[in-house]
Amino acid sequence: MLIEFKSDYDKIAMGLLSYTADLKETSRLTEELDMYKNDDSRQLFLWRSEETDDLCAVLGIEEEEDVILLRHLSVNPSYRGEGLTYRMLDQLSDRYEHKTLMGTLESGSFIKKWQKRRNQQEALQQEIEDTATE
Repeated sequence: MLIEFKSDYDKIAMGLLSYTADLKETSRLTEELDMYKNDDSRQLFLWRSEETDDLCAVLGIEEEEDVILLRHLSVNPSYRGEGLTYRMLDQLSDRYEHKTLMGTLESGSFIKKWQKRRNQQEALQQEIEDTATE
């Protein structure tokens, strides 16, 4: 489940963000977290595992008028390979349903894979509905 960041989660967010290649250095990590806290156009979200109740992933966005820019997406290695990224992006997209979800150079591949998967799911759903009405 996607939850909004609170200051109580500073250490957890820093730990999760540290899995991001450009945020390995503590000073850079602290600087980035401060930007999310102090810039109204930026927002951090954490993912709470429904199975374990652990906070196991983080994503950071920048919100513009018509666009949500995915700046960071990081998943605890213990939770990788479970489709978590897709579920996070689905919930983010639902939350900002009237805005276009885009990625940076680093996060663009996540968005591209997610969009392809989502389009395939929508096409399959349409095919099922068409078959049911025949």
